[in-house]
Amino acid sequence: MKLNWAELLVVNNPSRVFQQRIEIGWMRKRMPLPPGGVFLEIGCGRGAGASIIRKEFSPSVMCASDLDFMMIRRAMKYLAPEEARGVAFLTADALHLPHPDGVFDAVFGFGVLHHVPAWQGALSEIGRVIKPGGVYFLEEIYPPLYQNILTKHILLHPAENRFRSPELKQALDLTGFTPVASLEHKFFGILAVLRKER
Repeated sequence: MKLNWAELLVVNNPSRVFQQRIEIGWMRKRMPLPPGGVFLEIGCGRGAGASIIRKEFSPSVMCASDLDFMMIRRAMKYLAPEEARGVAFLTADALHLPHPDGVFDAVFGFGVLHHVPAWQGALSEIGRVIKPGGVYFLEEIYPPLYQNILTKHILLHPAENRFRSPELKQALDLTGFTPVASLEHKFFGILAVLRKER
C-alpha cells in the first residue's frame, strides 16, 4: 500500500532521519555484522535508511526497494554519488520480492509490514530471501498508534488483518525468526533484531 500525503510528510522529515539513525545504531550494537554483506531494505522511501545502513554496516551490495516508483526516484537523488555506489534501487512489492531464495545476509524493514494488507505473505517473502543465519532488522508500529481517533482519518492503512505483539511474534516464529534483541511497547510498537534459523 502506497503512502498518502500525510504519511509522506511523516516519513520525509528530519526527525525521521534522526530516529532512524538512533534505531540503526541500536541494531548494529546488538548485531554487528562484518562488512561486505548483501543487504536489502524493503520500503526504502526517499533513501535515508539506506544511507545510514551503508554507513553503519558497510555492505558490499545494498538493494533498496519500494512499492512506489516515485519514492525510488527520490532515493536515487537523496544518496550522494559516492553513497549510491553499490546500491541497487528497484520498485518491488513486498509480497513478490524479485530475488532468489536465501540471497541476503540482512533485511531491513522500517514500518513496512503494517502497510501490507496480507502482511503474513510479506513476512514469508522476507524469510525466503534471507540466508539461514541471516538477520532481519525490524521496526513496526501497532494499531493503537495508527488506527486511533486522531490518526485513522488522516493516515492510510489497511483496516483488516492487523497485528499486535502476539500476532507478530507468532508469525515471526512460524517464519523461522528467533529474537536476538528487542525493545517493545505494547501500545506503540517494536524494534527488533531477529536471526533466521531455518
